[in-house]
Amino acid sequence: MKTDYIEYQDGDTTLEGYLAWDETASEQLPVVIVAHDWSGRRELACDAAEKMVDLGYVGFALDLYGQGVFGKDGDTAGNSALMTPFAEDRALLRRRIQVALDTVRELTQVDPNRVAAIGYCFGGMAVLELARSGADVEGVISVHGLLHQGGIANEKIVAKVLCLHGHDDPMGPPDKVLDFEGEMSAAQADWQVHVYGGAKHAFTNPQANDQGLGTVYNALANQRAQRAIADFLAELFA
Repeated sequence: MKTDYIEYQDGDTTLEGYLAWDETASEQLPVVIVAHDWSGRRELACDAAEKMVDLGYVGFALDLYGQGVFGKDGDTAGNSALMTPFAEDRALLRRRIQVALDTVRELTQVDPNRVAAIGYCFGGMAVLELARSGADVEGVISVHGLLHQGGIANEKIVAKVLCLHGHDDPMGPPDKVLDFEGEMSAAQADWQVHVYGGAKHAFTNPQANDQGLGTVYNALANQRAQRAIADFLAELFA
């Protein structure tokens, strides 16, 4: 496996993604864009990009905030301050993830016609906005993501959508999941929602252990989610 940092631009903002690929591959491969949680493109996002290589794809951990802009573990106020401008301005979020998509399609390692995206927590919101924007990608996966719509209309959703969610997630309670399902059905999208009983927010993150905030790692839910991710990507890129 080989990795590198890729600089790209959104207007005056310099962004820095993390690319992982198999340097022995003899052809361009499908790529999975990884959208980070509210703390930025840190170790978890980069690790997720590397896991895509293990599955046979190129992984690209995008950067939504800007080169060198990172939050900190346990800094709820600071991380929220980084995320909130994008949660409140979905046009900005859509543009920022579209720039990452455009960048990825230009990479020599990548088959530009075989692209998917996966996002964790805030990143789940980001990849859902990619789908809502009508982007021509194979599919998106929201993992314990933020599901609610923003104040911008959806375009025709062409991406397949998989949502992996904890039933006890305080940031996405069951009524919000039902709202999301209704949204996807009304859009006539190809969608799936897998709900894991007893799982809270951030259930795939081994570092998550904040009962008060409702972010708690769940090994069994994580294992099931990883299997679902692999199966969904295999379907997309078959």
